[in-house]
Amino acid sequence: MQIRIAGLVPESFVDGDGIRFAIFMQGCQRNCAGCHNPETHDLNGGRLIDTTEIISAIKKNPLLDGITLTGGEPLLQIDAALELARAAKNLGLSVWCYTGYTLEKLPNTAAPLLENIDVLIDGEFVESLRDLDLQFRGSRNQRIIDVKKTREQKKIVLWSEIGG
Repeated sequence: MQIRIAGLVPESFVDGDGIRFAIFMQGCQRNCAGCHNPETHDLNGGRLIDTTEIISAIKKNPLLDGITLTGGEPLLQIDAALELARAAKNLGLSVWCYTGYTLEKLPNTAAPLLENIDVLIDGEFVESLRDLDLQFRGSRNQRIIDVKKTREQKKIVLWSEIGG
């Protein structure tokens, strides 16, 4: 399956817990003021790559703790995001996903992807709430959600509340 990406970071230490393979997916329509990745906004920017190439690169690194789907907005390429998330889970890796949506406002089409995500960082970047001391996110409105615990407890459980 083809995916449009802005770039890949094979060993990231800032896009989630542990050593992560970060996939910067191309395309975002939010245009948040002060966005950290404005080059990812153009829906036709970046480059096309087959998801099998990305999965192959992930398989080659035994040190990885997981993958991170970021961007851009990963939900704009939901099928490719789901394929990558499922492949990572099959390899025993964790999956983190950044989105400008809040968990409560995710589109229904995101349900299968959500089932394959361990941690969701939700919410738009808000420049007036920017905080350089935050772990793994840029503004105070964004949450780091433990998806499995949230489903089990039927309430939002933040990743920091459970110590990662």
